[in-house]
Amino acid sequence: MVVPPSNSQRATAPAETPAETPADVRVAESADVAAGATIGAGSSIWHLAQVREQAVLGRNCIVGRGAYIGTGVVMGDNCKVQNYALVYEPAKLGDGVFIGPAVVLTNDTYPRAINPDGTLKSAHDWEPVGVTIEQGASIGARATCVAPVTIGAWATVAAGAVVVKDVPAYALVAGVPARRIGWVGEAGVPLIGDGDGGWTCPVSGARFLETNGNLAKEHA
Repeated sequence: MVVPPSNSQRATAPAETPAETPADVRVAESADVAAGATIGAGSSIWHLAQVREQAVLGRNCIVGRGAYIGTGVVMGDNCKVQNYALVYEPAKLGDGVFIGPAVVLTNDTYPRAINPDGTLKSAHDWEPVGVTIEQGASIGARATCVAPVTIGAWATVAAGAVVVKDVPAYALVAGVPARRIGWVGEAGVPLIGDGDGGWTCPVSGARFLETNGNLAKEHA
């Protein structure tokens, strides 16, 4: 199913019901989009990508070649999931989130293929936990976010980083494990500090104030 979702549909994954495909949704012939998925108008699903049952994608989203969107994953409008990224359920992505190539959003805190008695684990033997990524945040190529973590709005996770704890809004984190190495604004470029807790975006001129390890935008 491919339909433009309403606000209520984004909150919870819908049940499977027949629907028409909007003319401006593009699904490559080799892509695998489940009948129970909801794809917003203007979105594109490219070659060899898989979108599972009850996934909800907002408007104007891009799912790149070979990417995986798990069962019940919820994505806002204008998201980009680049080639071969793995977004496992129950991840939630806000509007304008960027997921770089080969990124992994995990969903199992204590992974095992088998139970202690040697039997193969089934879906009933573990509880998936998700990664939450808030509006405008970006996850760099081959980074891994280990659930359950929340990536704050407009934060940037550097390529190859491994995130094991929550990332504050506007933070720039890098490394294994990821640590904050700076701040970024909505433009994505590092902010310039004034040495007194104030930060400025060199692109937009927007001002921010750092307090107790968190950054907030100053409003005129």
